[in-house]
Amino acid sequence: MTSMTYLDFKALDQTPLQQDPYHYLIVPNFILPEAFALVSQDFPAVPGPGSHPPAELMIKGHFAALMEELNGESFRRSIETKFAVDLTGRPTMYTVRGFVRSRDGDVHTDSRTKIITVLVYMNEGWEADGGRLRILRSQDSLNDPVAEVPPNGGTLLAFLRSDNSWHGHLPHEGPRRAIQLNWVTSQEVVDREQGRHRLSTRLKKIRNALFGRAA
Repeated sequence: MTSMTYLDFKALDQTPLQQDPYHYLIVPNFILPEAFALVSQDFPAVPGPGSHPPAELMIKGHFAALMEELNGESFRRSIETKFAVDLTGRPTMYTVRGFVRSRDGDVHTDSRTKIITVLVYMNEGWEADGGRLRILRSQDSLNDPVAEVPPNGGTLLAFLRSDNSWHGHLPHEGPRRAIQLNWVTSQEVVDREQGRHRLSTRLKKIRNALFGRAA
């Protein structure tokens, strides 16, 4: 495969950090348009809703190259600079989602073991009202968002996890491709969380083999 750049670092560097109600930024088309279709073609098949770890998926081609760039030093340095945080020695982990259920999207802040959360959305278009992640001031309501993130076109959302980093989305049922990457506090967190997701993915694969459907 010819070496190429997948991410628009210039757009990331030029996007101002938002600080209300917490530190976050949104970068449309963070996956360069000429790369988006290639990555989409290699997006791994997932066995159903939920978050799936790379160890249980077929990670290949342009998708693998994209993840290498997201896990690379250039992206880490850009995030460190933007959020004024030192990520030296902090491990990363990532999961892949391909579907959401109507019960997904409850308001939450992410766990305290996460330092930075990065979401990259891999849908070609998005017409539905549901499934658009919202930046919120509190856990009380989804209906007064500070910002809303369109889950398509390689859009990036990154935020510094805090006790008030509330986010969620209106219900949606169906396909919704997303990559979540986190810098976390320790390798123990990576091992525990990836192990938990591996078990869930394997159970979905067994269920699909028995019943012939994603569930």
